[in-house]
Amino acid sequence: MIIRSLLRSHLPRQTRSSPSHLLFRPMSSSLPFTRLRAETELAVHAVLRACALTKSVQNTLVVDDTITKPDKSPVTVADLSAQSLISLYLRKAYPTDPIIGEEDTTELRANTPLRERVVRLVNQYGEEAYTEEQVLEAIDAGSAEGGSQGRFWTIDPVDGTSGFIRKQQYAVCLALIVDGKVEMGVIGCPNISPTHAKLGEEIMPNGAGVVMVTVRGQGSYSRPITEDVYAKLELPASPPAGNPLTFLESVEAGHSAHSVQARIGALLGVTRPSLRMDSQAKYACLGRGEGGVYLRIPTKYVGGKEYQEKIWDHASGSLLIEESGGICTDMHGEPLDFSKGRTLNANEGIVAAGRDVHPKAVEAVKTAIAEAQSGKL
Repeated sequence: MIIRSLLRSHLPRQTRSSPSHLLFRPMSSSLPFTRLRAETELAVHAVLRACALTKSVQNTLVVDDTITKPDKSPVTVADLSAQSLISLYLRKAYPTDPIIGEEDTTELRANTPLRERVVRLVNQYGEEAYTEEQVLEAIDAGSAEGGSQGRFWTIDPVDGTSGFIRKQQYAVCLALIVDGKVEMGVIGCPNISPTHAKLGEEIMPNGAGVVMVTVRGQGSYSRPITEDVYAKLELPASPPAGNPLTFLESVEAGHSAHSVQARIGALLGVTRPSLRMDSQAKYACLGRGEGGVYLRIPTKYVGGKEYQEKIWDHASGSLLIEESGGICTDMHGEPLDFSKGRTLNANEGIVAAGRDVHPKAVEAVKTAIAEAQSGKL
């Protein structure tokens, strides 16, 4: 196939930092898509490699592996090396496609030990020998601005960096956007169990890892990281009888307004604790029927700062929910608009749920926000 000739697939060198269960297995004909097949195969390949890289870093994470950007968000060697690795694959296969990535090399170029480790990791998990400058250029290639015309890729190399540092949930995300619409997405979750999570737990326990893959008009699928076997995702319109509604939320209150979301839960009759985790792992769990609603209500309604959602945080996940049979919109019920650049600046908040639950959730959001604005919460 095209992708095999492009990548000349073979296993990376076995080292102490290479978890054997996360090493890349060559693709097979089981990929369940006909549209964008070459792009999807490349994306799955790149995300699997990046999952192996990031998991090896997480297993051995120490303080020196982290830096802090001017906005105070933590960045790890994993973010930087995974973005470089994925970008290198994209630039080789599709050299004219722009890339939007979360990271740049501003801090990395000033930190020699960290820079050297990033280069080592990219060369360990990549399939070619790259110079330091090639590795750095691949990170900075993610500076595209996006927009409503043409196709481009968006990467979140370690979505949920705080969860990654806590050695809990995170995701490696890659999406293809064409003329402002997400057409294909991959979400690698190295710590999610291939079997369903136990709902109602504060932090979902770590598992062996899954990859979620979706193509517009072709459905959404899940596969274990260790097996090239795909299962179709079908999000129920409503929770099954006897299975109460559960929320999927961010772990940290700084990422979403937990108090407003608690009121929304009360309006919807939610009685169980939320399933809380970082990253687009929430979309992955929702897509396979775990929980009933994913909420992300801006913290400005509880005195927080204004914040615009980034497209890399929701591109793959939003399409995954749509192609699983659910609905993903902003908190006002408006479609997410990926044509405005690097942010979802035409939208506010996120509500994702099954088809029957979603309109009820949007109405509950309106009520809770009105109460918050009037000082009743």
